[in-house]
Amino acid sequence: MSASNSQAPDAMPTIAVVNSSEDTVDMLRTLLEREGWEVVTAHVDDIKRGRTDIVQLMESRDPRVVIWDISPPYEQNWAFLRLLRTSRVMDERTFIITTTNKPALERFVGPTDAIEIFTKPYDVDLLIESIGRLLKAA
Repeated sequence: MSASNSQAPDAMPTIAVVNSSEDTVDMLRTLLEREGWEVVTAHVDDIKRGRTDIVQLMESRDPRVVIWDISPPYEQNWAFLRLLRTSRVMDERTFIITTTNKPALERFVGPTDAIEIFTKPYDVDLLIESIGRLLKAA
């Protein structure tokens, strides 16, 4: 059974929030927990510097959807995420990509590399709707 389908049917889905902004992480955690989802968070810088083992985090918490922020420099941070996604445990996840500059990011993102791309500031209702749709499809 794949990691993305290992949660019991009645278990609250877990959503991962990976961002470089503490305020954004806190805001998204509050918002998603209000919707009834369990939330696990990580900071991009902590992952890059080895302070957070993202593979271990994904294996232990098994989020079904990952909201990952790509910030400047876009090409470098997109390459970093693509490298991480070569890991089996990351490749099995559904991603929502967030960014402050969608046109800049879209120059690097292929049509099949991301499910959704959201620009900040977030349209909260659209984000919640997208997560719900992705959870149903998973």
